[in-house]
Amino acid sequence: MATGAVPPGRLRRRLTVAFVLVAGVSAGVLAGGSYLMLRQARLDGSVQQAAADARYQLVLAGQFVPLTDTRRAELLTSFEGSGRHVLLVAGDTSASHPSYAPTPGPQLRAAVADGQLGYERLDGAGGRHLLVVGGRIPGSTAELYAVTDESDLVGGLDQLRTALAVGWLAVVALAAGVGHSLARRTLEPVGRASRAARAVAEGLLATRLPVRGRDEFSDWAAAFNDMAQALQTKIDDLSRAEARERRFTADVAHELRTPVTALVAAASLLADRLDTLPDDSRRAAELLVADVVRLRTLVEELMEISRLDAGREAVSLASVPALAPLRGLVAAHGWAGRVVVAGDEAVLRTDPRRLERVLVNLVGNAVTHGQGEVRASVARAGPLLVYEVSDQGPGIAAEHLPHVFDRFYKADPARSGRGSGLGLAIARENARLLGGRLTVRSTPGVGTTFQLALPVTPPDADPGGEP
Repeated sequence: MATGAVPPGRLRRRLTVAFVLVAGVSAGVLAGGSYLMLRQARLDGSVQQAAADARYQLVLAGQFVPLTDTRRAELLTSFEGSGRHVLLVAGDTSASHPSYAPTPGPQLRAAVADGQLGYERLDGAGGRHLLVVGGRIPGSTAELYAVTDESDLVGGLDQLRTALAVGWLAVVALAAGVGHSLARRTLEPVGRASRAARAVAEGLLATRLPVRGRDEFSDWAAAFNDMAQALQTKIDDLSRAEARERRFTADVAHELRTPVTALVAAASLLADRLDTLPDDSRRAAELLVADVVRLRTLVEELMEISRLDAGREAVSLASVPALAPLRGLVAAHGWAGRVVVAGDEAVLRTDPRRLERVLVNLVGNAVTHGQGEVRASVARAGPLLVYEVSDQGPGIAAEHLPHVFDRFYKADPARSGRGSGLGLAIARENARLLGGRLTVRSTPGVGTTFQLALPVTPPDADPGGEP
């Protein structure tokens, strides 16, 4: 059963970032909007209160008209004594308190000159935030400006802004933690499923996913388990069928061996007396002898491939000159007029019998199915020794190339020929036992090349001596 922690991946990070963005943007918009609305409401309330107070002060200032120097001093003293800071502009500008003596701006002065009540915010001495509301004193051309210190209001708004910023950061941090946890818990079943799929692909067919709860992931895990069980059952059935096929092949080859041996002996006697047979019987006897030879070859190949399947074939290593097997088989089979042998005179350590078995098959195929000259060469390629057998035959179509090493496979199933379709399969199994690799490339109309790559010294061989 697939368990364990799932390492973090890009999708988890993306989900965490998305969660943080959504929470951060939402909290930021809410905090920013609340701050702006509250700030505007507080500032508007301060202006309204200051404006109402300024109207009352203008009425009180009207009692000091006409504004002589004495009355001006009394007006400023009176307002300052009541805790109100004012500016009086009557020709020159006089302030009730020197620390609250900002200079009104042109726009405010113009609004007051038109008989309106105006206001503006200015920075005063000591970093104060001042609200200046002014108007014309009734019955006079003098202007009176009430100065309100909004430092406490601005300070409170700054504290609120700081608190909201800290709160926003806390929300983002909390969202990151929650998002990471949710992403991890959400994607953990996906990670387990990925690891389970890789395990099944590697051949661990008993891998299953835990089914917890009734959500979509549980349904997914149950479906995966059903699929894995069906796959395991199918592969087990195929393995048993393959084992039965191998046993059947071995049994058939074993049962045919004795009668075929007798047939071969009889066919040999018949072959020796072909010249004494009448002409009408000689052709039938020749066909009989040829078919008996084919049957013997088929039985021998079935016996060999059954031994290969059973793993009962041992490898006997020896030092072999690379060109010797090629030259020997060409001479033994009378192919000297068709096959050109060339290449490196290197020495490799391998099983001579199996190497010759592979090369006989490759060269024999080239001679039988190819046309023109057949070239068999050997070349050193680093730690490998590469045999190549090339012909100038019709070639093999691309759709058949992946199957040329399959058992009993023929490019044209309807054709009749001497081959059983087992030769290349046996050659590949022998190449595998030698630690090598057998490949093919072919171009229709040009020819076919088989390549056998063998290690000069097998990994498990002792370079220092004979086995």
